[in-house]
Amino acid sequence: MDPKEIYLSKPWVEHYPEGVPAEVEVPDISVPEAFDQMADKYGSKTALIFYGKKISYEKLKELTNRFAAALADLGVGKGDTVAMYLLNCPQYVIAYFGSLKAGAKVTPISPVYTSKEVKHQIEDSQARTIICEDILYDNVENAGVELDNVILTSIGDYLPRLKKLFGKSALAKAYSGMEVPTPEHIKAAGLHQFQDLINKYPPEPPDVKINPKEDIAALPYTGGTTGLPKAAILTHHNMISLQKQTVSFWPIFEEGKETVIAFLPFFHIYGQVVVMFNGLVQGSTIVLFTTPDIDEILTAMERYNASAFYGVPTLFEYLKEYEKTDRVNWKRLKMIACGADTLHQSTINDWERRTGSKILEGYGMTETTAVSHSTPFNRPKTGSFGIPLPSMDAAIIDVEGTDFMPVDEVGELILSGPNIMQGYWRRPEGTKEAIIELEGKKWLRTGDLVRMDEEGYFHFFDRKRDLIKYKGYSVFARHVEEVLYKHPQIKAAGVVGVSDPKVGQIIKAYVVLQSDARGKISEEEIMEFCRQNLAHYKIPKIIEFRGELPKTDVGKVSRRELREESEEG
Repeated sequence: MDPKEIYLSKPWVEHYPEGVPAEVEVPDISVPEAFDQMADKYGSKTALIFYGKKISYEKLKELTNRFAAALADLGVGKGDTVAMYLLNCPQYVIAYFGSLKAGAKVTPISPVYTSKEVKHQIEDSQARTIICEDILYDNVENAGVELDNVILTSIGDYLPRLKKLFGKSALAKAYSGMEVPTPEHIKAAGLHQFQDLINKYPPEPPDVKINPKEDIAALPYTGGTTGLPKAAILTHHNMISLQKQTVSFWPIFEEGKETVIAFLPFFHIYGQVVVMFNGLVQGSTIVLFTTPDIDEILTAMERYNASAFYGVPTLFEYLKEYEKTDRVNWKRLKMIACGADTLHQSTINDWERRTGSKILEGYGMTETTAVSHSTPFNRPKTGSFGIPLPSMDAAIIDVEGTDFMPVDEVGELILSGPNIMQGYWRRPEGTKEAIIELEGKKWLRTGDLVRMDEEGYFHFFDRKRDLIKYKGYSVFARHVEEVLYKHPQIKAAGVVGVSDPKVGQIIKAYVVLQSDARGKISEEEIMEFCRQNLAHYKIPKIIEFRGELPKTDVGKVSRRELREESEEG
């Protein structure tokens, strides 16, 4: 069969769990409407648990309505952008849904951003209002951007009384050097206090008409793999679609009966959509953490009988060795999911030996509203990140062109579906490169090198930009890293290509050794290990030992920063 026809025939549908449809129907509603439906249905049920403090669905809806009314009175309306510079906390949820009820779109900013990065996102997103953690306000002030409204909130506002002092001191330590503005400064600068607004306004949101397919809900920014970060345009329809697709694919979850642990940062698309949004529009209880304190998370999982756990590879790598991991009966959970980066096979094997449970991988991007593929709970496959969700089209095309690649051959993954972004915000050239038309459909070029096997399962190889060209050979950075991780004394590794006029690119490996091996293992010993496990052209020519490697916001090794360092060197 012609490769194109194979992809368009969706061979993966055959392996959907029983009852999962090939296509889903997406209701024509907005994100806040979907939330309100759950709030009305499960009013007395606990929506959020924040270090013991419980907020019901009924109360959460009231708070979002009050905040929407406050924003409307401050001049925020249809089409405006509201920036959210917050840690995980109830205010994040209130501000998120409240902003959408006011007709605005939200742009989440990473709490670890510097004032320069904050300035770029505020200006690029055209935000005129920001909701800011008081301990982060220095960065907003130092950004020097013109804003109509600055709304401050404190992490302690929704903490139980006994936790307030501890919470504030922990944050002060984490964000040392940054000071909370004084009451005098707040008054002089004309800043607003979140709680004052909540208390002042009635729970009467403005009557805003939202067109789900056209109106933007969120402008989440990508990690800035090339140049400055850019925002994916996600409509209300994109987000509602993704929720329906994931719920359909996971029929084991019951509406109104699940409890989800939420420590993944909400500014990131994974935590924002998969955990916060999907959880709340499914009537789940969300156990919310500001920081990923492992001991508290493990305790909460048992105390609240969590049914789902969403993590990233670095967390599972840590947990598989952690002494207190056995506190949790992992086999009881309906799902243990991993996303945001590739999970090494050694981690998977060690985890299964330790806990007797399986980690199910998924795949997605900011541009796909967080997810496009997931592993079927009843039929995982080693080395695969799963199969496309209902209503998704996926195919592999030639890296340099648009020809469909034969099954089992590596090429660039392209995707089409109702959850695919509309384009990049104020980046027409970037949109033109990313969104192409084939077979009468719009497809997203993901930039990821992937293959599809005969059963329709997809296997990740590398990012297109991380493909190393050495003497005409194609070397996947991830493949070399996988081998390095098999060395018993290597704790972490990052592989990049360094430009060289003679061979194209030289392979360089940055290696972090286990603490007891430092100073005892040489670069040559690592190279010899690679010679025994890799083809000659894949062996790193440079080994550099490091105490640690730069990480992205979600904890994966930042090859971009390593590349920049190596090029500067």
